[in-house]
Amino acid sequence: MERRERFARTILNGFESYFAEFQNITLAAKTRFENADWHGMRQASIQRIDLYKAKTSQVYEYVELIAGEQLRDYDFWRDARDVYSRLIEGHNNFEIAETFFNSMYCAVFKHRKIRNEYAFVFSPHGDMPPADVSKVYRTYTLKGPMAALLEEILTDYAFSIPYEDMQRDIDNIVGVIINYLAPRFDLNEDNVEFQVLEHHFYRNKGAYIVGRIVSGKNSMPFVLPILHSEQGEVYVDTALFGSDKVSVLFSFTRSYFLVDASIPSQYVLFLQQLMPAKPISEIYSAMGYNKHGKTYYHRCAFRHMQSTSDTFDVAPGIKGMVMCVFTLPSYDFVFKIIKDRFTPPKDMTHEQVRAKYALVKRWDRAGRMADTQEFTNLAFARERFSDNLMEELHKVAPSVIEEHGKALVIKHVYVERRMTPLNLYLHNANDQQVADVMDEYGNAIKQLAAANIFPGDMLLKNFGVTRHGRVVFYDYDEIVPLTDCNFRKIPQPRTEAEEMASKPWYSVGPNDIFPEEFRLFFSGNQRARKVFDKLHSDIYEASFWQSLQDKIRSGHVEDFFPYRRELRFDRSADPMRESA
Repeated sequence: MERRERFARTILNGFESYFAEFQNITLAAKTRFENADWHGMRQASIQRIDLYKAKTSQVYEYVELIAGEQLRDYDFWRDARDVYSRLIEGHNNFEIAETFFNSMYCAVFKHRKIRNEYAFVFSPHGDMPPADVSKVYRTYTLKGPMAALLEEILTDYAFSIPYEDMQRDIDNIVGVIINYLAPRFDLNEDNVEFQVLEHHFYRNKGAYIVGRIVSGKNSMPFVLPILHSEQGEVYVDTALFGSDKVSVLFSFTRSYFLVDASIPSQYVLFLQQLMPAKPISEIYSAMGYNKHGKTYYHRCAFRHMQSTSDTFDVAPGIKGMVMCVFTLPSYDFVFKIIKDRFTPPKDMTHEQVRAKYALVKRWDRAGRMADTQEFTNLAFARERFSDNLMEELHKVAPSVIEEHGKALVIKHVYVERRMTPLNLYLHNANDQQVADVMDEYGNAIKQLAAANIFPGDMLLKNFGVTRHGRVVFYDYDEIVPLTDCNFRKIPQPRTEAEEMASKPWYSVGPNDIFPEEFRLFFSGNQRARKVFDKLHSDIYEASFWQSLQDKIRSGHVEDFFPYRRELRFDRSADPMRESA
């Protein structure tokens, strides 16, 4: 048992080391924000994502040495799991520690034979620690004017740099409360209080104060985004109220937050109370614990499969050239498999496709690219797969599937939130919906470009519409950094022969892109194209893309607002105007 004890303790020490370094990276976010170190903030986010693999690789060397010839002995792992379970009993973050143990197991066994007796497929301690969320928020009781309470909050959550105009910000927030919140929420009771999470959330160029207003049995989530002014001061950019607006802030399409949470489960449970429709797995991921988000997702997925009986089938929409996509009608996620052979003219390798997905994981997704969970050797009940789907899998990806009795094992698969393909959404959209979604489509392309991402294939079918009406890109096999592209204007033909030529008569380099050709992405939907042309015709100009490249190369970091721009406060206008 002595060897198993050392083995288990080594893994736990590895987790503690990982968690401490994760916290150290996170703790520096406030100073980076105060210093307006946006590139440093971005690098810290990437460093924190890469940290997990670096730590598990480091610990692997130790456990391999300690276990010796027993490293691949399942009985040894069964005993080590029992020891580890006892070591983390009562641990504040046992659930994330279990995921770290699972990662070591999967590193040894290459994600095969994942059983609850050898790893923590399910936790003997419960899904989450019994967290007391009251320990992670500050309470502000409304005892007089609302402005006085807001001043107390903004003072407590101040930075080392001053507010640009705190009184103006307070007046702006009070204006929203009077015009938007008060008619929908009772603020007249004596027991109104604001419960505010103790630390800011940082991402990109913003800091966010997150909490809820409680009045009797009712509560309303709120967020105050804090931004830098041009003079190096800070200001409140808007006030967001309601689960939907807060949910967009924590969307699966955005980069992970940096937030000082020594016991993450406390924050997760509080946030889940603010956003009941958001999966807990996504909240863990939004806070940077994407590996545990994956564990939590798998447990919930297993339970969903156990409680339902509907059948997996090919996802609706136009089939992809690179990926085979399937889903379950009762389930809010889709499964994406890389095909064995790609449909021409796609010309790339499996490794290149995986590299694109890895790039998206580490990039600033700007609210426009879906986060994914990557699984190896994921087991399903074979009986739940339709004949149509099995025929498709055997046709396009036979090397990726294995049948073992009643089980169907998929060797490699990505899982992401289900959205309505944009081309299908447009089929039943009214004129207003077409206008809104085409504006969103254009904004998605522009915001990806501002984040130094060129989507490549911008066909409507490669974008999805979320339940909040946002347009999100989810086809990553052709994405490249915008700065790697050479945007050109199509040369004017010099002769009639050149004008009538069926192929380009001018030279085309491997990175050359001609934005005038983007109109072809609307082939078959002229209604959508007419609307798009009115709103975003600048996308057809090479100069538009070149100007973005110049900004990125000069070191500019774009603001990505996780809310509608019309919700932003006018810092010079009457704060009592109508807002939402």
